[in-house]
Amino acid sequence: MSAAAKARPLTGWIKGLNLRRRAAALQAIAALPTRVGASFRNRLNMLKRNALALAAGLVLIAAVAQAGTLDQVKKRGYLVCGSNPGLAGFGLPDDKGNWIGLDVDFCRAVAAAIFNDAGKVKLLPLSAKDRFTALQSGEVDVLAHNTTWTLSREVGQGFLFTGINYYDGQGFMVRRKLNLTSALELSGASVCVQQGTTTELNLADFFRGNNMTYEPVNFATADEARKAYDSGRCDAYTTDSSGLYAERPKLANPDDSIILPEIISKEPLGPVVRQGDDQWFNLVKWVNFAMIDAEELGVTSKNVDEKTKSEHPEIKRLLGLEGNFGEALGLTGDWAYRIVKLVGNYGETFDRDLGEGSSLKIKRGVNALWTKGGLHYAPPIR
Repeated sequence: MSAAAKARPLTGWIKGLNLRRRAAALQAIAALPTRVGASFRNRLNMLKRNALALAAGLVLIAAVAQAGTLDQVKKRGYLVCGSNPGLAGFGLPDDKGNWIGLDVDFCRAVAAAIFNDAGKVKLLPLSAKDRFTALQSGEVDVLAHNTTWTLSREVGQGFLFTGINYYDGQGFMVRRKLNLTSALELSGASVCVQQGTTTELNLADFFRGNNMTYEPVNFATADEARKAYDSGRCDAYTTDSSGLYAERPKLANPDDSIILPEIISKEPLGPVVRQGDDQWFNLVKWVNFAMIDAEELGVTSKNVDEKTKSEHPEIKRLLGLEGNFGEALGLTGDWAYRIVKLVGNYGETFDRDLGEGSSLKIKRGVNALWTKGGLHYAPPIR
């Protein structure tokens, strides 16, 4: 058996470890003596060289998680949230410079749960390409950046998605004058797309799966892709359906473009944290669940004080009037009350950021509660 074949099981074993154990294993390999059989020495030395570089980075990430993100946030006095640099409905500064959007509101909800102050959050606008690096390095505490939940992003990159705050799907926008009625008529088209996203991968899958040809025209940001489409550089522009509705009003002549009916992918969007800090993962996850539960129970920012008088057991548990659920998360008992009072329930945030209370007027559709034909369903607080 060759040296490479002998070492292969060791390499596979290392890849299968969690973050902290992988770092320890790589350090141990780097410290091994070289007095082994000659046939194994070359492979081992190569592993050692790679281990020295990899272990340093993994130990840093593990150390951030080990220190406890919640403790770091409390000590710092504010939350650092990675956000979209400018997507209407999700993260965008208004005409007064105040950031608004569904993901922004989620960050504010986390801050409200921790500090009883939704304003104690620093939003760090990040490009799609840079967002994961910022999370890995500890530059941000949580990523709320209309990010699609995929297997490879959790297993391959050391992240955990804390839930889904928007069910989306990829579509196409084209000029009305092309007289197209279906994305299946786009064979041979040039398509503007943002690089470093699942959008880019889905685009390739769609055309390959339908035996169609196309010319991808890649851009670093959604803004650049939209501007290129508007200038006539591409026949079509593709991104998540919500993004198409957000970007179309920015065109020079919005009515000259239409959104084709096909949805070509599943895009479950949600907040992301680093692996290795279960307390922080649970906290961020249950902020999302609490907002959904509050909507289902009819608890809003306007009636939450009145609801504290309710004898309904689920409402009492939600608002911290029964049980020690907040303390279990490292928070105060009224953590969910703070979220609803200062930010609102899920339905309230959807309405003002994406729905009828916004300029986008996006229908709830699959983003309605499960009790109203949608997909949003949260575990009970009990």
